[in-house]
Order: sequence, then C-alpha cells, then structure tokens
Amino acid sequence: MSEHRITLKWFKGDVPFTYEAYTRNHTIAFKDGTPQMFSAAPAYRGDPSKGDPEDMLVAALSSCHMLSFLAICAKKRITVEAYDDDAAGWLENEGGKLWMTRVVLRPKVRTDAPAEVLAEIHHLAHEACFIANSVKTTVTVEPR
Repeated sequence: MSEHRITLKWFKGDVPFTYEAYTRNHTIAFKDGTPQMFSAAPAYRGDPSKGDPEDMLVAALSSCHMLSFLAICAKKRITVEAYDDDAAGWLENEGGKLWMTRVVLRPKVRTDAPAEVLAEIHHLAHEACFIANSVKTTVTVEPR
C-alpha cells in the first residue's frame, strides 16, 4: 500500500570501539528532513537527553492512536479542540528476552462530546491503528 523510509547515520568518532566507549548517539531523518539525534536508553549507555528506540515505539503508538481518533471524530463531525497523551511503555524481561510488553496510552481530549461517545471512538481508533496492529505489545487506552 505504501512505503515508509528513514535515513539513519552513526559514526564511530575518535573513541575506541569497545562496549564501554562507543557512542550510542545516531541521527535519523524522516522524509528527507533535518536529521535528529537519538541514542540508546540510559540503561544501555545511551544519552538520557535523547529519545531512544523504546521512546519512539511509544510515540508511534500514541501518534497513530491520536491520528485514528481525530479522523474518526472528523468523519462523525465531532469537533476536537485539543488532544494530549501521557503514554508509557514497559520494557520487561520475559523468559530471558527483553521486549516492550505493554504500552498504556492516557489520552485527554477536549471536546463537547459525551464520555460514552469518546470511549467508543477510542475503541474504534485502537482497532484502526496501523502501528498497534503491527506489534505484539499489549496496548491499552485509559482516557483521562
């Protein structure tokens, strides 16, 4: 249906290439845009001031849910004034394998629509989210 590409670049630099010393910082450019710096999670010697792959997975799930939610609202002619999410993901060890076991989305929507209508739209948005449909991670939506 569609192809999605990024450009990732990493350089060794002047430090020795040992586990303790090599930099985890790298750039990623989306849509041929300006490269942005990312790293590993701090637990894996990454720069804590940079986003990491686990953060990007949580962000992708949150963004996809929001975009699906807004699309459904627009089609139903429900005006949304604002949408915020305070999402979190958990990297856990199951059977000796680390993986993102669960992500909780906590969207807060400013609209005049009743709570029961919003709950149904959140359910539909979750079902429609391409990214949630692509991962084995348990994704739950807990509207605030």
